[in-house]
Amino acid sequence: MKTLRTLISAMLLLTGCLQLSASDLNYDTALRDSILSVITGARVPERTVDIRKFGAKGDGVSDCRPAFQKAMREAERRGGLHIMVGEGVWFMDGPLTLTNDICIELAEGAVLRFTPDPDKYPLVNTSWEGTLLYNYSPFIYGYGLHDVSIIGEGTIDGNAMSTFATWKNRQKPAQMRSREMNHTDGGTDIASRRFGPGSWLRPQLLQLYRCSGVTLEGVKIINSPFWCVHLLQSDNIVCRSLRYDAKLVNNDGIDPESSRNILIEDIHFDNGDDNIAIKSGRDNDGWRAGMPSENIVIRRCHFKGLHAVVIGSEMSGGVGNIFIEDCDYAGYCKRGIYVKTNPDRGGYVRNLFVRNCRFGEVEDLFYVTSKYAGEGLDSNHFSEITGIFVDSLSCDRVRKAALVLQGTAQSPVTDVVFDNISVGSATTGISFTDTRRVSLGTTVIGPPVDIPTQVTPSDNIFK
Repeated sequence: MKTLRTLISAMLLLTGCLQLSASDLNYDTALRDSILSVITGARVPERTVDIRKFGAKGDGVSDCRPAFQKAMREAERRGGLHIMVGEGVWFMDGPLTLTNDICIELAEGAVLRFTPDPDKYPLVNTSWEGTLLYNYSPFIYGYGLHDVSIIGEGTIDGNAMSTFATWKNRQKPAQMRSREMNHTDGGTDIASRRFGPGSWLRPQLLQLYRCSGVTLEGVKIINSPFWCVHLLQSDNIVCRSLRYDAKLVNNDGIDPESSRNILIEDIHFDNGDDNIAIKSGRDNDGWRAGMPSENIVIRRCHFKGLHAVVIGSEMSGGVGNIFIEDCDYAGYCKRGIYVKTNPDRGGYVRNLFVRNCRFGEVEDLFYVTSKYAGEGLDSNHFSEITGIFVDSLSCDRVRKAALVLQGTAQSPVTDVVFDNISVGSATTGISFTDTRRVSLGTTVIGPPVDIPTQVTPSDNIFK
């Protein structure tokens, strides 16, 4: 009977006939488990070869890129290759462009170090802050591939300190030009959106675009030119046990964008921006593609950096079915969980589940806003934010606000449950505006209150 009721409820939801109230929401472990059941990551090829066979030298000086290119061609010819990269510094005088059925294993003590020379990175089909365009190749780039893995205990060093990391103050004109193209050219000719030299738009360290079957495991990531790991329009991905010491400008840790069926687990973050930022395209490009980021499980991660988990602000294609479980902090985070959008974005955030997450000191703990950066308030692409369930979220000290929900009058934040919330201290405990159907269970912000005292003669209530 319970199964029948669930089926009827699901059918009514699909037809728009049933309105869930906050009291009906629960932590949907069945949905989480169904997501996990389809995530396998990459198939690792059985055929193994040492990169030195192709002429590479791990002396930190010799250019190893020709050897890796030969290895990619060999993988194509033989139907896959597991490439072993041993101890040493393997210098790449340009990008590493991947192929199908490839596994690169960086042994402990191996460093894959890239040139910081922008002239060595040709223009490729990519995306920049949610707008599709041509720009410098990401340092490790894969497009339209299947079964790609980068594993091991070694290090990927973007080595971007002297060039790309200095560009942010010069990027604004090109950044705004890319957004104008997004809004006005109809998206009919992405190839005409050409940036690169003179534009100062930094490339990502690792980007997998339209790939399926991906495993990134174990490696350490340092000195990225921009975002560290960008998963764009990709599917069936495992990110496990990665380690970060990436503190250059805008070194986001992992950015799933318009991607689905992703497991992110046991990551040690220490990066110079968002740890995980879930996106789905900006404005017109996001609406046209209609590719949400969905079915993402984040668990047992150790957060340190700017924000722990962010949704937005480039989320015009929608975001749904996000689980954040059993995570804690390795150091300071400005915000814990942060959902940010505005009336320029549109899109939706549906089914966000948070359970058993702990933070130390933050500025804001759980912050949902439909008014991000105060932008788009004269626009009419209001985002739908609904179906949030937060259980067992704790923090020692919140400098500003513990729980924030900011909807708009046109599209309130709806159907939210908070339960078992514990915050040691906060300047503002709760700030909910333009919301509907919000439920608070056990919630303690500040010192817990014990049994009330009894009236005594010293109270002198009739004085």
